[in-house]
Amino acid sequence: MEKEQDQNIQEEKLDKPNNQENQLADEDNEKEVEEKELTPEEKINELEDKLSRTFAEMENQRRRFEKEKIDAFEYGGFGFAKEALSLIDNLERSKNILENDDKLKDTDALNKTLEHFDIIYKDLISIFSKNNIKPIESLNKKFDPNFHQAMMEIEDNNKEPGTIIQEIQKGFTIKDRLLRPSLVGVAKKTQEKNDKTEENKENLDNK
Repeated sequence: MEKEQDQNIQEEKLDKPNNQENQLADEDNEKEVEEKELTPEEKINELEDKLSRTFAEMENQRRRFEKEKIDAFEYGGFGFAKEALSLIDNLERSKNILENDDKLKDTDALNKTLEHFDIIYKDLISIFSKNNIKPIESLNKKFDPNFHQAMMEIEDNNKEPGTIIQEIQKGFTIKDRLLRPSLVGVAKKTQEKNDKTEENKENLDNK
């Protein structure tokens, strides 16, 4: 019994420092709370700041939603329109194949078929135009990387360098956005003249 009493006394002694430490910690926390206590004006300013931020975030979300709604309405068919351009591509390829077929050249059947192709092509362009999908004018225009993609350079001294003289595939826009660029051939000066110019420069330098 005496041993148990001694043990309990020792445990109480050990617990006292811990209790004192906890009490001191609570007092420090209370002091910090008292120091951080805001005045009524500061509380009002803090609330007003939080409200302003909340309203600003709500307004930003509303604007984003409106923009997404407009884009979905105006450009929702972007993917479909891009896929639909393959109809025009296939139509033009078929027309070129028929025109270059030696067996069909200058025949009535070919001429009638090409007439029907032209009618279908014009109808497609008309339908696209009604939906704000318009072809990009390229031939004899200055190369513009925003609308054109150069596939080759073609020597031509009659055109200014950078002028589009061949359209490989027609490009289109939908409203104010590029649907696909025009694939084009661009004019450049003939190599012979460039070589002669370089030779003349070398001769001058040697003199």
